[in-house]
Amino acid sequence: MESNVLTEVFLPLALAIIMLGMGLSLTLQDFRRITITPKPVLIGLVNQLILLPLIAFALILVFGLKTELAVGFMILAACPGGATSNLISHLAKGDTALSITLTAIASLVTVLTIPFIVNFAIVWFMPGGEAQQLDIFATVIAVVIITVIPVSIGMLINHRFPTFSKRMERPVKVVSAVFLVLIIMAAIVEEKENIADFFKQAGPVALVLNMVMLGVGFYAARLFRLPPDQSRTISIETGIQNGTLGVTIAATLIGNSAMTIPSAIYSLIMFGTAVILIYSGNKPAKSQH
Repeated sequence: MESNVLTEVFLPLALAIIMLGMGLSLTLQDFRRITITPKPVLIGLVNQLILLPLIAFALILVFGLKTELAVGFMILAACPGGATSNLISHLAKGDTALSITLTAIASLVTVLTIPFIVNFAIVWFMPGGEAQQLDIFATVIAVVIITVIPVSIGMLINHRFPTFSKRMERPVKVVSAVFLVLIIMAAIVEEKENIADFFKQAGPVALVLNMVMLGVGFYAARLFRLPPDQSRTISIETGIQNGTLGVTIAATLIGNSAMTIPSAIYSLIMFGTAVILIYSGNKPAKSQH
């Protein structure tokens, strides 16, 4: 996307509002949960922070993706689960508290890991990539400003004015969903000349990555004998990504519209798989009646 009002103002502002909304449902207890019930949290974080980038990198090589699209997938893989994952986990009868905890902790950790993963991808996949690398310190500051600070403000509002916070949760989620749709549409419109070709190249990778990560999340949790609700949640947190942050990094911090396409396509696909997860999560409950 060209440097304009959309990328310089609207995208970061939209992401900040989405993260503020996530903060409205967070408490300090969510961050302490790693010391109280470490096993499910650690399994989720290993899936999200280590396995996801590694599997994304492997799939890029297998499918032979090049340059911007390859980097775009690594940007997506570097991002944490979004606030969307908390809602999907709730609707799928997962462990919502665990979902919120994983999203919160991963959002803090990825502030530091994003610039390193993205810079590695730029150097690896793009000719002359050294000249396009992100400034690590500036990127950390930018990600803190558009993610950590809004979440912290949301948490402060939740702590000081819990009734107001509860009342605002639903409207903010609606606004967040609208922003997410607009951001995806903007990314697609910006690359409308190439979108069919990009979708042909990136669509299969996005679908396989989403399905593989949902499966890895679920079966890793079952391997460690976690209950079904926590297994569903870890699956969701592993396979549902913060596409808005991915688009923002590509469009605003790097200024490359083609790199936004993997995050936009993945977001569309993950909503489809989310419907299946929600249905499967509710099916056992319905069969008991």
